[in-house]
Amino acid sequence: MERTSVRPLGVAVIGAGYWGPNLVRNFLAFPGADLRWVCDLDLDRAGRVIGRRSTVGTTDSLDEVLQDPEVEAVAVATPVATHAEITLACLDAGRHVLVEKPLALSVAEGEKLVARAAELGLVLMCDHTYCFTPAVRRIRELIRDGTLGDIRYFDSVRINLGVIRDDIDVFWDLAPHDLSILDFILPEGCSPVAVAAQGADPIGAGHPCVGYLTLLLPGGGIAHIHVNWLSPTKTRTTMVGGSRRILVWDDLNPAQRLSLYDSGVELNGRSGDDARRDILVSYRVGDMVAPALVEREALGAVVEEFVSAIDEGRPAVTDGPSGLLILKILEAASRSLTERGAAVPLETVEAAYLAIASTRLRRRGARESS
Repeated sequence: MERTSVRPLGVAVIGAGYWGPNLVRNFLAFPGADLRWVCDLDLDRAGRVIGRRSTVGTTDSLDEVLQDPEVEAVAVATPVATHAEITLACLDAGRHVLVEKPLALSVAEGEKLVARAAELGLVLMCDHTYCFTPAVRRIRELIRDGTLGDIRYFDSVRINLGVIRDDIDVFWDLAPHDLSILDFILPEGCSPVAVAAQGADPIGAGHPCVGYLTLLLPGGGIAHIHVNWLSPTKTRTTMVGGSRRILVWDDLNPAQRLSLYDSGVELNGRSGDDARRDILVSYRVGDMVAPALVEREALGAVVEEFVSAIDEGRPAVTDGPSGLLILKILEAASRSLTERGAAVPLETVEAAYLAIASTRLRRRGARESS
């Protein structure tokens, strides 16, 4: 559904808690958007978010927001358990929707949202913010242009002394970041085929606070994600190992976020003689370069992409099917936990959603090459 109006897009933000204020700030700063409402059950909190002199309206009623004909799109930043209900209500009211991660609390809910958005021709976008950082976009370029070679492994650590959530476990809270990054940067035909999960709850929170995800990739590759709410230090590092080069991303090092190593190991042949095996292994240790990045707030790019997708009548880069894939992985991880870490095969997104994703990818490719 392509917009024909040239005026700024009328937008409402639902939820003024942890993430909502960031969305409000970025929508206010983007000239292509007209923020009209902030909706929260706590009206005082909504008022604090917009400021005393703001002309943006505040309400505790979603119905009041959806009754405003000037509101064409809604950003949902509420607790995860409410995502599906609120998003579906907004879609049914004919509004485009941007949803904070994860898309919903189950694959069944996610499928319903994706199908409804497709049926109505509306943009359903997941706020996978890290996919819009300059670092992740450069990583994707380096993989797609062959600089790294064939992907052998993906190793990510996302740990800190964080907020202990009572509604979701550490996998559903932190892993969507890394899973969305993995989905975004991997080349076509390299989606995970199985997932195994191990978690622990050493403080009695009622669900895992420390966890490890292992995803099997086609061709023998592997992805490993470590998430932890109980670490005394904050770490945000990712290593992507390719057959040609190895990349390290340290998101907490603004002076050198990316490091690209011309290093690797090759097995030149095999021998039955264990004494000669070391001779057949060659090690390559070359230069390290730090690609320059132009810093920009990722959430600003999310807002711009959301508005642009609506204006151009196309799927967003991180659309409903991409959010649905993350839900499939998280549900498989939860199943693996109940099966003591057994690997659980991943079902592909259903054909109807694959068609949507295919359109997304074609348009994304055309957009990035322009």
